[in-house]
Amino acid sequence: MESEMTTRGLLYLSLSVLGIPGNSIVIWAFVQLSYFERQLLPADAIVLHLAFANLMVVGVRCLLESLATFKVCNVFSSTGCKAVIFVYRTSRSLSIWLTFVLSAYQCLSTAAPGSRWATARTAMAKNLGGIFLLLWLLNTSMSSAAVLYSLSSSNNSSLMKHNINVQFCYVRFPSKLSVDANGAVQVGRDLVPMILMTTASVIILVFLYHHSHQIKNIRGNTNSRGGGPSAEQRAAITVVTLVTLYVTFYGVDNGLWMYTLSVKETMSSSVVSDLRIFFSSLYAAISPFVIIVSNKKVNRLLRCQLGEKALQSTKSDGHSV
Repeated sequence: MESEMTTRGLLYLSLSVLGIPGNSIVIWAFVQLSYFERQLLPADAIVLHLAFANLMVVGVRCLLESLATFKVCNVFSSTGCKAVIFVYRTSRSLSIWLTFVLSAYQCLSTAAPGSRWATARTAMAKNLGGIFLLLWLLNTSMSSAAVLYSLSSSNNSSLMKHNINVQFCYVRFPSKLSVDANGAVQVGRDLVPMILMTTASVIILVFLYHHSHQIKNIRGNTNSRGGGPSAEQRAAITVVTLVTLYVTFYGVDNGLWMYTLSVKETMSSSVVSDLRIFFSSLYAAISPFVIIVSNKKVNRLLRCQLGEKALQSTKSDGHSV
């Protein structure tokens, strides 16, 4: 049991060590860009919002779970359980829907200028603030079950039926019907954007395929040598990568969630719930590194900052000599 808890703590700690600095760097980079350039492109604004949601996932859930597991700090009273699970579920679903918004915007960006899809992209860019507000309202309201039914595991509720064991907390539902209803809402909340973003990604991939063939034909006819992929192509590849990660990790998460709902009695172990949280949080921990590597603006800004620090360090060493 002790080794199981140690493994659990290390897994959550690894997600925290990756996700908190990674998402913080992405947020810092886009804030810097917005300051220097006086504005952010719509896709960059979506990525910034996505990084903030991912930071909430790993910062609120993973870090607090690891601290409690190693008995450094335990915030999981009944009130703490309600707050942590509510913030986690809200930020988790925000991360999902923002990934869909990003894939939808990038999909619309492939539309020909002057088409109605290009008009839809322009309208979407103008109303991003309203879209963000709508997503916050939608996802906070759909996470209300966490406030109603969560309580600390110290209340010895393991003997009750219709509970979901998440180690330091239980989510206690009053009936089997409420379990099934809440489970269906959560699966639907994940499945709808999953289908939509997968469709958008397929459209993007088809566009990239045809575009690459056109470029090859042009280069073949002109005997010219082209450079690397365009900014639009890099952005499209980034979005497809993020969607692939999402579908993989959240697919495992939802499969484990449906298994949890099928079990009639409260599980004595939180292993299944821990695996669910781990895989869904893995997306939040890894996605910022995909953004850092693939986003040319962020990459360039970080290289400039590192170069300046190295130069300052060299100068200080020279003065000390």
